[in-house]
Amino acid sequence: MLEQEYSKIRQARLRSIMADRNLDAIITGLRHHAYYFSSHLPFWQHEGVFLIFRDGSTILVAANCEPNAAATDEVIPFEAHYAYTLRQEQPQVVAEIIVNVLKQQKATRVGIDSSAVTMQVALQSDAVCSSIDEDLWQLRRAKDPDELALMKTAIACSEAMHAKAREIIRPGISEIEVYGVLHAVAVECAGEPMSAWLGNDYRCAAMGGTPRANCTAKAGEIYILDLGPTYRGYFADNARSYAVGGNPSDAQEEARQVILEVMQKVESMAKPGVSCQEIHEAAADILRTRTDHEMAHHLGHGVGLQPHEYPHLNPSWDDTLLEGEVFTVEPGIYSKELAEGLRIENQYLVTSNGVDNLVNIPTDLA
Repeated sequence: MLEQEYSKIRQARLRSIMADRNLDAIITGLRHHAYYFSSHLPFWQHEGVFLIFRDGSTILVAANCEPNAAATDEVIPFEAHYAYTLRQEQPQVVAEIIVNVLKQQKATRVGIDSSAVTMQVALQSDAVCSSIDEDLWQLRRAKDPDELALMKTAIACSEAMHAKAREIIRPGISEIEVYGVLHAVAVECAGEPMSAWLGNDYRCAAMGGTPRANCTAKAGEIYILDLGPTYRGYFADNARSYAVGGNPSDAQEEARQVILEVMQKVESMAKPGVSCQEIHEAAADILRTRTDHEMAHHLGHGVGLQPHEYPHLNPSWDDTLLEGEVFTVEPGIYSKELAEGLRIENQYLVTSNGVDNLVNIPTDLA
């Protein structure tokens, strides 16, 4: 799990937001935010809320009993189930606890994230509540060492999954079988269940999507596997493309080379302070001039506690890279000639003078 030492450092950053916004308290009701600041990861069917006050004191509202270890001054438990039947009214129950705490603390100006619990607090409390979502998203961009350690384990799961995919993909294999085998590999590599649904893309001869019943791979098609295993709350996101039957066409191999050229261009440009829009445009220009294809989707995105975070390598945002954040690059080229297309994706850590590729997976199609 996340480490208490670093959660307390993150709490200090949160107090700076509180001071800048002139708030008496901050409430984070999304599970991943509570985890980020307390080092306690609530069970996915339980609510978990972290509160911090102007004086630096903290409270964690946690399900059923006090967690064994959490970076907080106080834990207030609540009953998340009766005789193991989950309570559907958990957000309301937790909100009532928080409203009472705010009254006791005489907190009248409160920052909240967007969650079921905090929306209930805003309705029930006399405090003036304001959104701090954007502040939290920005605060989470640079990853601490404990976050990177968990992300690297998630990436190791994706590496193991791709190694197995290379062994099993063959004409006649079904998309459901591929998904099931790769899920088992991820769980075995992690040594525990995934902390979120095993998402992303598992379709053959398609741009992406979940596995389909009764769909089997055919020789000559390209199987895009864009894998998103999670480990203790943190996501990996790595894609590779495989030629079914092991004999890629000249057009498919040429497309792979263009994609690698795009990735090399991004690697040469990316460093703190560089515009993500400029990176996107440079990548799109390579696709345009080398293939006559436009960028079919975003070039990449940040990843961490959520599968998509800042920064956005997407012209709809105007982000610049920050040292310490992790982002993906996933150029793709799609057409009927390519048996629908192919995509390659790596995760990169932004360093003081460039980026480090966190992924070690072969990129060849066969």
